[in-house]
Amino acid sequence: MKKAWLILIYFVSLGLSFGQDNLVNSLKQNASDSAKKFKFTIKIDLEDSPVKNQGSSGTCWSYSGNSYLESEMLRMGKPFVDISEIYTARCAYIERAKNYVRMHGGIPWGDGAELHDVVQIYKKYGAMPYDAYTGLNYGTTKNKFGEMQAMIEGMLKAVVENKNGKLTPNWLPAIISVLDTYLGKVPEKFNYNGKQYTPQSFAKEVVGINGDDYIELGSFLYANNYEPTMLMVPDNWSLQPVYNVPMNEMSQIVDNALNKGYSIAWATDVSEKYFSWKNGVAIVPTKDFEDMTDEEKAKMFDGPMEERKITAQLREDAFDNYNTTDDHGMHIVGLAHDQNDKPYYIVKNSWGDKNDYKGYLFASKAFFDYKTIAILVHKDAIPQDIRKKLLK
Repeated sequence: MKKAWLILIYFVSLGLSFGQDNLVNSLKQNASDSAKKFKFTIKIDLEDSPVKNQGSSGTCWSYSGNSYLESEMLRMGKPFVDISEIYTARCAYIERAKNYVRMHGGIPWGDGAELHDVVQIYKKYGAMPYDAYTGLNYGTTKNKFGEMQAMIEGMLKAVVENKNGKLTPNWLPAIISVLDTYLGKVPEKFNYNGKQYTPQSFAKEVVGINGDDYIELGSFLYANNYEPTMLMVPDNWSLQPVYNVPMNEMSQIVDNALNKGYSIAWATDVSEKYFSWKNGVAIVPTKDFEDMTDEEKAKMFDGPMEERKITAQLREDAFDNYNTTDDHGMHIVGLAHDQNDKPYYIVKNSWGDKNDYKGYLFASKAFFDYKTIAILVHKDAIPQDIRKKLLK
């Protein structure tokens, strides 16, 4: 999940926008032609935390994963906490650097990671509020990681290409010093609401989420159903597995979760022409984009249309031929129906609020079935019959 930030730089904005009030208002007031032609009715609304902006950084996984944790806190009756996404990302960069060196450069370097990394970092490093660690230590008001990541990658390549045999223990402190310079040093202790915390005590006492309660799932024909399998994408630097389920059960899990009041973290592909951030709609037309006429392309978001029937084989073929790639992480926070009563998932993004739906979008179930890489859910959100097969 790293390529999406290249798209993002066209949509950068500052500030935070809170929850579905903005989405509901945009449904009522939006003046764009596309938004007028899709008439969405919200059926389930689980979100009341801010839309954020990841800036020019491939940290969508941290923004979507931490948005999910923030929503889990709200679901548990806790007050809202603005969790620092860059603290999570910084800790992941340290762990990724260790694996990069252990693998002699055999894993790629970059901003990207997976949803499970948010949970793993939370369990090992704890969490911090945004005000205690913004990651803005280089004179900007938004993330801009290109220079930092190029510098770290060059250092790591020099380490693994070491001509002197045995490595010294100095390489990791050198990497950490770069992170300190660009993102700021991590305070050993910080104050929050009049009390002093460490990242570990903050995670335990304030966030209060049990990381072992969360399960990541995917659907791949190359793996056995209901068993853990390696998530074969380049940004799975931590080499973590996901539980494999049949394609149709992914949406069953999401539907069950939403109906029980649980949101879902979502890793997906946003590279297709029929994913429109500006219009706030993601669909799967019956024709491939390159086979459409100019008129069909121009009308692609002119209201609901017939969509392609997605099969498990079609989904697998798209993954294996690089048509579906691990681009982006977002947060599924509700369900809506269009004017034809077709369901769409309401998705919270991390590209600011300068689209037709104030930072949200509507993804059809066909798009979800076709383009999902993985989902992260609370184990209690999984239907009981599926859960029994997974956790046998």
